[in-house]
Amino acid sequence: MSDLSRFIIPRGFRFGATKAGLKASGRPDFALIVADAPASAAAAFTANRVTAAPLIVDKLHLSATAGKVRVVAINAGNANCAAGQPGLDAAYATCDAAAKIFDCAPQQVFPSSTGVIGVPLPAEKLIDVMPSLAEALGAESDHFLEVAQAILTTDTLEKTAFARLEVAGPSGEPLEIRIAALGKGSGMIHPQLVPHATMLVYILTDAAIEPAVLLSYLTPAVEVSFNRISVDGDTSTNDTVLLLASGASGAAIGPGNSAFAVALTQVCASLAHQVVADGEGITHVVELRIEGAASDADALRVAKAIAHSPLVKTAWAGCDPNWGRLAAAIGYSGAQVDPDRIDITFGDQPICRNGGRAPEFDEATAHTYIAQTEFSITIQLHQGQGTCIFWTTDLTTQYIHINADYST
Repeated sequence: MSDLSRFIIPRGFRFGATKAGLKASGRPDFALIVADAPASAAAAFTANRVTAAPLIVDKLHLSATAGKVRVVAINAGNANCAAGQPGLDAAYATCDAAAKIFDCAPQQVFPSSTGVIGVPLPAEKLIDVMPSLAEALGAESDHFLEVAQAILTTDTLEKTAFARLEVAGPSGEPLEIRIAALGKGSGMIHPQLVPHATMLVYILTDAAIEPAVLLSYLTPAVEVSFNRISVDGDTSTNDTVLLLASGASGAAIGPGNSAFAVALTQVCASLAHQVVADGEGITHVVELRIEGAASDADALRVAKAIAHSPLVKTAWAGCDPNWGRLAAAIGYSGAQVDPDRIDITFGDQPICRNGGRAPEFDEATAHTYIAQTEFSITIQLHQGQGTCIFWTTDLTTQYIHINADYST
């Protein structure tokens, strides 16, 4: 159980979760996040062209309400994807039921799903338990944690992050703004989120921020956090990041507030790192620092080529400092590269210099370094000013077992 004393819950929201009977384990699998009044919303969704039904509905609803959300309805155990019209019908039925209970427009309901793809979602199970769940909602830390736990699938623990900051009120008085986020993700993790097993993230703040301004903060925060992680290179059909602002603090945030931007980015980065650290079957978390690329885009190409290489990832699993596999991935990444100018460092130990084995390279020391649970690798390309920080994992036999048995 998490330490609830560290939780900082934004005002203006209530939370709760229950068992709807979707998970074979019998654990809680349906959760609600309810704003006391329609909250400003901004979202980023998967770039996968096979898109789950709730995401299709979410985009239509955000457009119809000009970015206002009253209820977030999240189920685990079923992705509601590749289910055709019945999948859309299930998502809309869930929205209609929530709208009646919370006296709002169906378009102000934001459905989310995670779980097995290609299985019809029995929306009636969600609808049946929704009235009792609505009665049990609360605004305390334990209610928030209920949601964080209910949305998990192959995750081994809940993922949460928090921040607070002070801004000056209308008369110069200090006003506290709170940010809290919860998410899930363990496998099928290589988010490619665009502002227009799965990663779902819900970020809440009690600042007063208009939807368009909210999106201007979310987009760059996502780019340097959730779009910089990978466990297995698979982009989910359901990836969603939703940011809601209740305004309950009375603190208004306009464009260009650096303090709010930093706090939001820190929360996103924390959750992104937690997702990687809980990757399916992983034994190592690896920070890739790409420097000296021709552009930031090239730096990202190199990072992804390394992060998605089975040869590299299995070497990490065996604590094998086989840097030649890194060099090969750099070479086929599509980035501008001069093979004779590549430098590779494990932590502070030179491994490769000018494209060849560094004189200081010591295999035993390198092996000991990458035997750590977390370690860092720096790639210097000497092509320009482009940089990227990317978090990824190794690839183990346990990952195979988890995913070979996932739907059965």
